Amino acid sequence: MPVVLATDVLVWLLVAAAASYAFYCRRHAHLAVPWSRVFRSPAAMASAVVLAAYIVLGLLDSLHFRPALERKAGAPAAYASEVLSVLDLGLAKLRGRGEKTYSAPLAIRSYAKEQIELPGGKQMRDFPRLRFGGAHLKNESDWAADVAKRAGAGLAVSVVLFLLFLVLARKLKSIQPAIPWHACSAALGVLLLLGGPAVALSTGYHVLGTDKVGQDVFYLALKSIRTSLVIGTVTTLVLLPMGIALGTAAGYFRGWIDDVIQYLYTTLNSIPGVLLIAAAVLMMQVYIDLHPETFPTAVQRADLRLLFLCAILGLTSWTGLARLLRGETLKLSQLEYIQAAHAFGVRDARILSRHILPNVSHIVIIAMVMDFSGLVLAEAVLSYVGVGVDPSTNSFGTMINAARLEMSREPVVWWALATAFGFMFALVLAANLFADAVRDGFDPRVRV
Repeated sequence: MPVVLATDVLVWLLVAAAASYAFYCRRHAHLAVPWSRVFRSPAAMASAVVLAAYIVLGLLDSLHFRPALERKAGAPAAYASEVLSVLDLGLAKLRGRGEKTYSAPLAIRSYAKEQIELPGGKQMRDFPRLRFGGAHLKNESDWAADVAKRAGAGLAVSVVLFLLFLVLARKLKSIQPAIPWHACSAALGVLLLLGGPAVALSTGYHVLGTDKVGQDVFYLALKSIRTSLVIGTVTTLVLLPMGIALGTAAGYFRGWIDDVIQYLYTTLNSIPGVLLIAAAVLMMQVYIDLHPETFPTAVQRADLRLLFLCAILGLTSWTGLARLLRGETLKLSQLEYIQAAHAFGVRDARILSRHILPNVSHIVIIAMVMDFSGLVLAEAVLSYVGVGVDPSTNSFGTMINAARLEMSREPVVWWALATAFGFMFALVLAANLFADAVRDGFDPRVRV
């Protein structure tokens, strides 16, 4: 039974909008030329490969459904209350292999001692064998050989895929010689070098360990990607219209309109953002608790909170873009062709749509791409202080929040925090490198 979440609709609308924008850019040289400069950058192409991998995982996790339950002949169809995604189908083994508590990466025994009953009836405290991690091993001494065998098999598959891509890249280079395909190959090679062995090892072990309740950390990290992408992209839908409309209006009309808009974003900036977000999220949580009948499943309740968090982040993040557009519009409105349009009696709406907005679009694109990484980090910080996404929602922030007490215990449970840091670092770094390339490509003062 398909389940359509609000954030799923917005994510796929963004995909459609991006595809339409790409088609539009191909037909207009003033947009095609800057983007061609972007994709001639080796750093941009390498980061694009990493971002593409994250986006594919996020899109697979944005197709939700409720699985059908077994039924007797003639009985009506019944569906489980649990909402799954297409990504969950691919990660079914990781999702269903829970342990009792912590286990270290690639471990075959638990990280905590328990009371174990021996065959003779005696009891002793020891590290028990895991139920799933390394359960296929009859002899623990075979662990090193089995790990090496599985990692080698995964690496061999990665090498084959990489060689196939090299053949494809050679053909693509003859079609698009300006694109640095060697950078794409290098980035894909690193992803395959890490991903191939990890996937192969995850079939028999918890490759990145388990958390306090025994969930596979590798599975939690992959499921957290969608939340970061939703926060970074859906929030843009809220901040862009307000930032563009108010920023250009303030710079173009000036006078009392400029004064009102400046007063609005100055007042909003003087309110601590964390407090404003906390108050809004807590009010939404009260509404959810008082109206449980509105949300059939827990996933839909968590999705509404995620959507509301995107909205409040957008409402508190548009001021920076509005400031930039106000300054640029003030400059553009004094140029000769704008003054000539006024002299010929051209309406303000037409001047804004035909002359102002096209000439500030590069600022909008640059700000949108560069704000992505900041929004991803903002979710982690907000979830860490307890006012971010719902605790049942997988995100890097909730992983970090859960790991803060683990770092103070003895022995230290480090792998959950390290995993969240590694995945989020790769995403933010790739986004920043791509944003730098977009800024250089659209900056009229830079020509490469």
